Parts: sequence; C-alpha cells; structure tokens
Amino acid sequence: MTRRLIMARHGQTVYNATRRMQGQLDTALSDAGVAQAQEAARLLAGRGIARIVASDLERAARTAQIIGDRLGLLVSTDARLRETNLGQWQGKTHQEVDGAHPGARAVWRHDASWAPPGGESRLEVARRARPVVEELMADYPDWDDAAVLIVAHGGTISALTGSLLGLHDAQYPLLSGLSNAHWAQLTARPRFRPGSTDALDPGSLPRFEADTVAQAQWYLDAWNMGA
Repeated sequence: MTRRLIMARHGQTVYNATRRMQGQLDTALSDAGVAQAQEAARLLAGRGIARIVASDLERAARTAQIIGDRLGLLVSTDARLRETNLGQWQGKTHQEVDGAHPGARAVWRHDASWAPPGGESRLEVARRARPVVEELMADYPDWDDAAVLIVAHGGTISALTGSLLGLHDAQYPLLSGLSNAHWAQLTARPRFRPGSTDALDPGSLPRFEADTVAQAQWYLDAWNMGA
C-alpha cells in the first residue's frame, strides 16, 4: 500500500513580504499569512490527513495549528524541521546580502553543498530533517493509505524532498521555490524486490513491513500546490 506525505510551507511573514532573510529567526505570521494558512486548511480538508508534525518555529507551528483546528487534529512539533540556519545572513535583506557578498546568493541557490557564512547547506538540512520522516515510517503504522502533513519551511521542504527522492547533489536546485502556504506531495511505496512474491503477482498490493519501511521508494506527486 502507499503512504502519502504532504509538506506545506508556512504562511507569509513580514520578513517574506519585505524580502528579508529569516533562516531560524523566530518570526510570526502576518495578517496575510494567517489568511493564507486558513485557505490552505480549507484546501487540505478531505485529503485523508491523519497526523500533523510541524517545525517548532512560530510561523510554521501556527500555520500547522490553523490547519489542525480545521481538520480536528493535534499538532506535534520537532526542532529538526526548522528552516536552514542562514548564519550571518539572517535578518538581512536580499539587497544587503548581495551588496556584501556579490553573487553569493546565486551560488547558494545552485549548489546544495554550499552554506552561507556560519550557516547550513541544503544537504546538511536534509540530513537533520530526514530522520523525522524515517521515524514516522517506522513508528506510525496507521500511516498506510493515509497522509501525514509536515508544516515547515521552503528550504527545509526542498532539501527533504531532494533527499527522499534520492536526487544527486547537483539536482537539488531543480526544485523551484515553494510559495507561502503551498505544499508538495510525495508517495512512498514498498521498494520493488526482484524474485519476491510481489514480482510474481503484478496485481498485488504489498504493504510496508518492519523490514521494508527503511527502504521505501518515494515518488513526487505534486509540487507547489495551493490556492
């Protein structure tokens, strides 16, 4: 059977609206961001979401709570889902960063292994965030034929998607920026095993077992979905 993973970015903040680098600064949703989260909640209703996990930063946790209230679900938080630590860039506008480090933001966007001064690379973000999904795969058996919603940040979601899909480092930039309160959807299926009974019966629907969840095959269903 399949397990659907929906990963939604938080609603807009004043930092987003003014093109300022947030990183792990704990900023709040703007009024527009609250409205975006409410609209996302409306659109996500009826998608079979059974569990919600969010970054513990306020903008993501509040977005998740708005969605959870609409869906009647509790929200748990996990600091491993925080946005990329942008180091010395945090709190600065795009113009300020470009003035101090010409061309550096372009390098950062196109090289998943490159990190801002004092910050994290996308590959490092993926390494700290992926265990959240792996632990859910191992410990949440009710996920079968349902969806788990992760509410986090654009950089984190992009990095985690690249990692789950097994993209090469150079392919991470192929994923475009995720809009506020928009989401990606991935599906996990048991990995095909030649010679198994699944291979002998193409019409069978194998279920995840304790020894197969760690080798799940992930597929990208949709990117940047929303209103």
